[in-house]
Amino acid sequence: MARPRKDLRERLLASARALFLRDGVDGASLRAIAKGAGASLGMVYYYFPSKDELFFAVVEDVYAGLLAELSVALKPDATPEARLQRLFLRMAAIDAREVDTLRLVLREMLLSSERLEKLLGRVATGHLPMMLEFVLEARALGKMREAQHPVVQAASSVLLAVVPQLALRRVRASVPELPTPEPEDLARMFLDVLLGGIAARPAQGGGGGMES
Repeated sequence: MARPRKDLRERLLASARALFLRDGVDGASLRAIAKGAGASLGMVYYYFPSKDELFFAVVEDVYAGLLAELSVALKPDATPEARLQRLFLRMAAIDAREVDTLRLVLREMLLSSERLEKLLGRVATGHLPMMLEFVLEARALGKMREAQHPVVQAASSVLLAVVPQLALRRVRASVPELPTPEPEDLARMFLDVLLGGIAARPAQGGGGGMES
């Protein structure tokens, strides 16, 4: 067999991502994916023995890089507040390829119990332990409330970092004339929500979230 071109795997992943988004994993044709990458069907099987392996390779292609950057953002070289700010600002820079992959993951988690189980297994070895380690360190420093479960605190941190950014992009695409904050400003706003909440604080005592 002729030696495949070095960029063929990347072209196959890009073609698969586009067609999986358009047609779903089950509806996408491997032959169409190969055609979109300018390759033969045999080259698809050369790299990916099954469609599911191709799907998980599409996910991992983005997720592994994101994990590496989140690890840098959360490394214990600064205060918990500063580390969270780095996390939020990184998610403010989420690009179209990452957004497409997240959309694909969310849809397939709803449609396939087998893919859901495998994706959850990947999360369990990916950003979940990373976030839980950060939360436990912050709790030990008295920066997070002991009354809340660490999983709730970890999940809240991730959701407030990601979901508003996805919503901002959707609003800008659907209603371009509507004034909206810049992604970095939005990240700071929702970080403030995470750290301080949205309720008015009492004049004496009170508090919640992270403390100064």
